[in-house]
Order: sequence, then structure tokens, then C-alpha cells
Amino acid sequence: MSNATPISAEPDVPVGPWQQRQDHQAALLDDPQEWASFGRPCAAGGAPVEWPPGAAPQDAPAWESHVVLSGMHCAACALTIEEALRSVRGVLQADVSATTHRARVLWQPAQVQPSGWMAAVARAGYQALPAVDAFARTARQQESRRALWRWLVAGFCMMQVMMYAWPAYVAQPGDLSQEMETLLRWASWVITLPVVCFACGPFFASALRDVRLRRVSMDLPVALGMAITFAVSTAGTFDPAGIFGREVFFDSLTMFVFFLLTGRWLELRLRDRTAGALEAVMNRLPDSVERRDADAATFTRVATRRLAVGDVIRVLPGEAFPADGRITEGNTQADEALLTGESTPVDRPLGSRVVAGSYNLQAPVQVRVESVGGDTRFAQIVALMESASLQKPRLARLADRVARPFLAAVLVAAVLAAAYWWPSDPGHALMVAVAVLIVTCPCALSLATPVAMLTAAGTLARHGLLVRNLQGLEALAAVDTIVFDKTGTLTRDGMALQAVHTSIAGLAHSDALALAAALARQSVHPASRALCAAAPADAGRWVATQVVEEAGSGLTAFVTDAQGAAAPRRLRLGSARHAGVGAGEEGAHGAALQVVLSEEVDGQGTAVELARFTLAEQLRPEARAVVQALQHEGVAVHMLSGDRMASVQRVAGQAGIDQAQGDCTPAGKLAALQMLQSEGRHVAMVGDGLNDGPVLAGAHVSFAFGSAVPLARAQADFVVLGASLALVPEALLLARRTLRVVRQNLWWAALYNALCVPLAVLGTMPAWLAGLGMALSSLLVVLNASRLARMPGEKLMEPVGTPAPARGLARAALETV
Repeated sequence: MSNATPISAEPDVPVGPWQQRQDHQAALLDDPQEWASFGRPCAAGGAPVEWPPGAAPQDAPAWESHVVLSGMHCAACALTIEEALRSVRGVLQADVSATTHRARVLWQPAQVQPSGWMAAVARAGYQALPAVDAFARTARQQESRRALWRWLVAGFCMMQVMMYAWPAYVAQPGDLSQEMETLLRWASWVITLPVVCFACGPFFASALRDVRLRRVSMDLPVALGMAITFAVSTAGTFDPAGIFGREVFFDSLTMFVFFLLTGRWLELRLRDRTAGALEAVMNRLPDSVERRDADAATFTRVATRRLAVGDVIRVLPGEAFPADGRITEGNTQADEALLTGESTPVDRPLGSRVVAGSYNLQAPVQVRVESVGGDTRFAQIVALMESASLQKPRLARLADRVARPFLAAVLVAAVLAAAYWWPSDPGHALMVAVAVLIVTCPCALSLATPVAMLTAAGTLARHGLLVRNLQGLEALAAVDTIVFDKTGTLTRDGMALQAVHTSIAGLAHSDALALAAALARQSVHPASRALCAAAPADAGRWVATQVVEEAGSGLTAFVTDAQGAAAPRRLRLGSARHAGVGAGEEGAHGAALQVVLSEEVDGQGTAVELARFTLAEQLRPEARAVVQALQHEGVAVHMLSGDRMASVQRVAGQAGIDQAQGDCTPAGKLAALQMLQSEGRHVAMVGDGLNDGPVLAGAHVSFAFGSAVPLARAQADFVVLGASLALVPEALLLARRTLRVVRQNLWWAALYNALCVPLAVLGTMPAWLAGLGMALSSLLVVLNASRLARMPGEKLMEPVGTPAPARGLARAALETV
């Protein structure tokens, strides 16, 4: 049993009004020890810096912090918050995403504290909370519940008002008395009050904030439309003989409020689901963990952010590992699906390394912490995802620029429409203005690009491919040529046994492998590991003693039967020269690596060759299917490698690549890439991210392949976390689908406005229909983007000539093996 203690001695947040709790939390976040929980130190330009352990946080040149924003509804809100943050002295940069409701703030501790720039956000009418704070998640859940309650109230009241309005629609002249019509109007007015006072609250609050700050957002025309409709209908109820007494519009008001809230609520749900990959990753770390005390006998539960390198922690089944480390006690399995895209649990025995963010599935283990905070692989992944989520693609930036001028034009158009209709019917004139205000709200236009891009990025992230640059999706869709590196990309990092050639009659291949494995087990050389991996199950019957290893040459040892039944044999394993059979034979089997096993036959060093093992880089099992799939999609595939040309040609032949070039220096790779680009081709580069920096940076779009790459320093637009090349062609097809969806969304938004605005100006579109059209247009954009939540692997990974039904990558890869 552990001796649990409270996580920290910080006072509890008092229960009270929202603002009181907000101010209290902002003050707590001024503690430098809290900054690392929602940010990281960096240079003044935003580049990450190596921050020594124990250094004071406030001494960093700048901090990059990520916050979640509440109260946002549109692109104009994002622009307002950016302007408010950038006006604060000490804030160097601010980027706000209208789609994810998150912000990245680069600030200098010497000039401003978090409470200072958070107060600027509050003065602009919004709230900012740390992106990884539990209270932020609670606030988001409360926002969802409030939206649901408003939608339910609006729906219930709409049904009641429609019931009272129905007699006026179906009654013939003389069927309704004046008293009955007045009673129905008063009943509708009373039931509309909860809609106006409660359900419409967010629209009116946002509009009042806009008026106070002298700006325009998408809620202002909507709130004006609601207020005008209610005022006109109220005047008609109180004074039936007045200029507005001919007709009331409570049914239209409640209907379009219900439709708008339906659209907002569904957008909220879909946004949380499709753009939730970032939050799903960020919230994997536990808030606290059991740390071993100095007496090495008890464990105390402490906050995760208090961990330091060298601490020993205990992680229970079902908990996430809070830091990178190595297991010092116990064996378990870990779920690393959200970090690598691999859904199968992986074994983590004693001594193995575990990564922060993965889940302990099987048994309690003790882990010695090796990396914490921003040094963990988990933190690097989160940083990449946060950076991508806050980027604005070119089309989205264009929509942001036109949002405010468009809204100003909407207000002008509504005034002109009202002025045109006023002489004939003032009541109808105001309702025409309301229809124009509502139907022209550019919500669909502002959502068209970012929601599709972020949905695609979230889909790729769930499958183990991080999008570092959202603009890369647009570039990837235009790619017609893909260039692969060889080592570590098309091939695995290690080597594999290709063939066994025995030189002694009667010596079976399995016996030769068993003898070679007895020596190879004493070495960590890649060739030795490949021989051990290929050895038969009974290879342990041979034991090597008096082992001598000559670096770069091979091993010499006495090998005997484990039972002691056979006399020791002096064997050599390594190069042909080391084996004593002559260096000239080493290249007899082509460009692949040759390992020779020989036996000394006398005391003079004379050796006889027993067997020769051909080793080569192991092609990834899915590589050929990937190449076929890309070629089937009309993409030319090339290979550039710094390895020998013979080895490059062998791998290219196995993978089905016709265009291959070896003996390339990094500069030579870049020159070959630029030659392809000069021919008018759009080129994507897939490399290991370690020595391919120049060519990755020079390509139109690039993939860094390999989980061992320092993610924060990668030059690529996409980072492959798992071990499957399949993500490259799948990302290509998803990018093409994403651009199609973006174009569909933009065309829909433009067509919707082109059709509905003239109808509203002409007075043929009632307010309730305008509200329905606005809600449906935004909802259609989000629903269309949600189609990108599935990977298109089955269609893309169907090799050329595969009959229907189509086969997925996993099946095709297995069949290739």
C-alpha cells in the first residue's frame, strides 16, 4: 500500500462566480513553476531552446503557451483575439484558430505575465484557459451542456408557438375573432420570452460585446435580426392597430433560433469529434503519479509536472506513463496506438523503454524516469500537432481577410433592403432586413477550408502520421512524383538473411546457421543480430567459449555441444579474410554482404570454409504494394540513395521502382530533386529525416520516416510515427480528397449566397427560412468535411490488377510477404 499524500499544497479554487474562479486561476498561472504545464521556453523568434534542468523559468528569453478559448463563434472572433493579444506589451506573437478554439501565444516573462495577456483576452469578451488544464475540459463540457439546454428550450417553445400560430394560417376570413387572435398573440409572446432571454443569450452577449468594442462579428447581424423580429412582433402584440400590427412573427423567430442553435450544437459536436485528435493526445498524461520516496519503501502521489529525471515511479494498469523511462521492475504490455498508429499492444519486459502518453495495460511496473516535460517524445508530438492546428492554410487566410468587409456589406445591404420596402409596408421591410442579415452570415465560408484541413490532419494523426504544416496537404494533393530514400525508408534499419551456401557435403543449412548463431550471440553487430534472428529453434544446443571479437572483421571461438558430447571446434565467423578463406571470394555473391563460417583444421591457422551467409537490407513488407498503389494513382516513383549502386538496384528491383540512383551525396540528392522540379513536376520526398534534411526542405512536400528522428527538428511537412510506408499513399489520396472537399465547400458557400441573397432582398424568403438556410449551410460544410474522418486505404492500396472486391493495405502487404 502506498502512503498517498495530496498532490500539492496549493489552496483549493473557491466555488463562486465564473469570473472569480477565472481571476484566481490566472493569478496561480503567474507562478513560474506552472508555465511548463501549458507551454515551453523558446527563443524570442519562437524556435525551441535546450533549457537546462533546474534553470529558472523566468530567465528564458520567451515562452510559448497554448490556451483554449471560450466564447468564440467565427473567424472574426479569432481576428479580434489576435489583435487583443498583440496589443499587450511583451506579447511577441499570437495565432488563434477559429476551428479548434485554441491560441498560441509567444510572450516575454520580463515584460508580461500570463495573467496580463489573459486579462486582455477577457477584456475582448472571451476567456482563455491553459490547454492542458483540467478546468478547461470541465468548461468545455459545461459549454456543451448549456448549448444543449438552449437548444431544448428553443425547440419546446417553437412547437408551442407554432401551435398558437397555426389557426392564423388556416383560418378563413371571419373564422377568428379579434379577441381570439389577440389571445393567441399574447400566448405566443409569453412563450417566446424564454427563447429571447435564455436561448438567444450567446447571440445577444456577443453582439453587445461587438458594439462596446466597435467591431463586427458574425453574431452581430444574427442578433440584430432576432432583436428586430422580436421588437416588431412585440409592437404588433401591444398595439394591433399600429404600423406593425398587421402580422406578428413569433413563429419565425422561434423557428430560426431553433435552427441556428441546432446548427451550432451539431457543429460543436462535430468539431470536438473531428478536430479532437490533438486534445485526445494532450490529455493522455495523468494529472498525478506515484513516486518512490527517499526511503525506497513507500510511494507518494505527486503532480506529474513535479517529476524529475532519475525519479522512480509506479504505474498501475490502466494508467498512462507520465514520462519517458525504462522499466526497472515488472513486465507489462503497452498501448501506443495514439502515438504510433499501431493498434496492437506491444510487450514491455524488464529493462525496456516506455514512452509518455502510452498506456500500461497488464501489470504494475516501476519506471526510472529518463526524460520529462518538453524532452519527451510525447511533448514533441504534441508540439507538432499544436503548431499544425493553429496554422491557417492559404484559402482559410483569404476567407479571414474577407470576413469583416463582407459583414459590413451585409449590414449595408440590410439597411438598403429595409429602406426600399419601408414605404409600402414597414413591418415587411424590417422582416426583409432580418432575412438579409441572417441569410448572408458567412459562417459556411469561414468554415469551408479549416474544418476540412483539420479533419484530415486529425485522421492522419490517429493513424500515426503527424501533419506539421497544413499547407502541406494542399501541396501533397498536387504531387505527381514521389522520391524515396532507401536505407531506413524502403528498407528496415537492420539486415536480414537472404541465402545460405554450404561448402561441406552433408552440412545442412539449419546446422550451419546453428553453429554461426553460437558465435553471433556474442556480438551486437547488425550482421550478428540478423544471423541470430534467422537461427533455428534448437540453435541453443551449441555453446561458444573463449570468444574473441576483432572489430570490423569477425569472431573466433571454441564451439562445443551444450551436453559436452562433442569435442570443441575452433570456428571463425566474419569476413572472408577473417575466416581465412581468401579475400577474393567475398564478392562472389554480388553486392550483398557476405559472412563466412570456417573451421580451423590444424594449429597453424589453416581454415576450411563451412558455409557462407548472404545478408542484405530487408525490404519493408509493404514497400512493393505501396509503390504499385502510387503508380496506379498516376504518381511516378523514384529512389535516391547514398548507398552503392548495386545495392540500390537490388532494392529498387524488389520494390518495383524503375528510376533509381545510387552513390548520392546530400547535395547530389538535392540536385536530382531540383532537376525533377525543373521539368515541371510536383515532387514529394520521403526520407529518414536524419541525413536528408536538405532534400526534405527542397521538396514541394516531404515526409520524415522513422520514429527515432528528433521530431522537433524535422524538416518535413509530415512525420511518420509508426513503421508502415502505407501512410504515404494513404496521405496522398486523403490530401486529394481534402482539396476536393474544400472546393465543394467553397462552391456551396458561394452558390448558397448567390441564390438566397436575392431572394431575401426581394422579400420572398421569410426569416425562419433564412435561419434554416444559414444553419444548414454551415452544417453541410461540417458534415461534408467529416467524410474525411476515414482513411481511404482500401481503395488506394489495391495493387494493380487486383480483382474486386478491393483489398486493403494490410492484406495486400501480408500477401506480398
